[in-house]
Amino acid sequence: MPKFGILSTYAPTPCGLATFSAALVEAMLRKGGSATVVRIADAEVSSDVHVAAELVSGSPDSIAAAVDELNRADVALIQHEYGVYGGTDGDEILQIMAGLRVPSIVVAHTVLKDPTPHQRSVLESVLSLADKVVVMSKEARHRLTVGYAVDSTKIATIPHGAIVTGADTAPSPGRPTILTWGLLGPGKGIERVIDAMVSLRNLPNAPRYLVAGRTHPKVLVAQGEKYREERFAQAKSLGVSDSVSFDDAYRTPAELGALIQTAAVVVLPYDSRDQATSGVLVDSLATGRPVVATDFPHARELLGRDAIVDHDDPDALVHALSRVLTDRQAAGSMSSRARELAPSMAWPVVADAYVRLAQGLVVNERSFT
Repeated sequence: MPKFGILSTYAPTPCGLATFSAALVEAMLRKGGSATVVRIADAEVSSDVHVAAELVSGSPDSIAAAVDELNRADVALIQHEYGVYGGTDGDEILQIMAGLRVPSIVVAHTVLKDPTPHQRSVLESVLSLADKVVVMSKEARHRLTVGYAVDSTKIATIPHGAIVTGADTAPSPGRPTILTWGLLGPGKGIERVIDAMVSLRNLPNAPRYLVAGRTHPKVLVAQGEKYREERFAQAKSLGVSDSVSFDDAYRTPAELGALIQTAAVVVLPYDSRDQATSGVLVDSLATGRPVVATDFPHARELLGRDAIVDHDDPDALVHALSRVLTDRQAAGSMSSRARELAPSMAWPVVADAYVRLAQGLVVNERSFT
């Protein structure tokens, strides 16, 4: 079992990248593997036992220490997002990768369809320095091979992991819940569902809409709770405030899974038409719940056509949600599709794929020494 050195945001940072890395570390450890984390530092300090060093943006000493720590592993696993590293478009990551003496795997969490010239340059340099590159969807792989200078033999597709529930579950009895969850901020499209609630409240068993999640920390710094407050005001002005609620409680992955299972349907009403990977989508499907989403690439890849609505068609959103809430056969079919997809996304399966990828690199490295 190779030892991984993982470079990523990490607990207590509240972001999808940190959650992903923590879940991957746990899955690797359960398989008898070994991993240490170089955490991308923020305002809080981590007390997690797996964190061996913290990377401070703009600090040459910190960058050198991060490189040293990663070089103690057999394989460096680099989580890549533009916004988490220092420098323009996170180009400080290139200094770290250039200093690695061990094989590296880069996980490309965001592959932009239309990057700026500098964003393209940064990612292409990262791809050139990496020994392997992981993407999480067919669309992301297609974008890399078509839009970026990359050796396609380096690319591996491994799904975003999820906690898969072991048994079929039914939503909570009584008033059905429509659920949107995840870090909150502009672009999440919550306003679309609040608008839809005006029509949905007339269903025989009127649903409630629950928005679960804290405001994204970067949004909180820049705008405070403006987006959440605007949605409160929207619900009130439309007369549906008694059917719309916000819950900003922190939940562990297990607690979040339990919450998702109480929902009749999960809705991802995002503004983005470009999102090639969605951890929220994968986690929701892994619970076996029906999912309705706006038309973004990862949704098209994983959901049936009847579960996807156009961004600019409010009637289609109302219809899709009404169908799930009132047609048991349709809801059951969507749940069955989710359960069919779920096993391939289970964290143990995903961790196995990373271990096999790393083992191949270690064998190749040793054959040349």
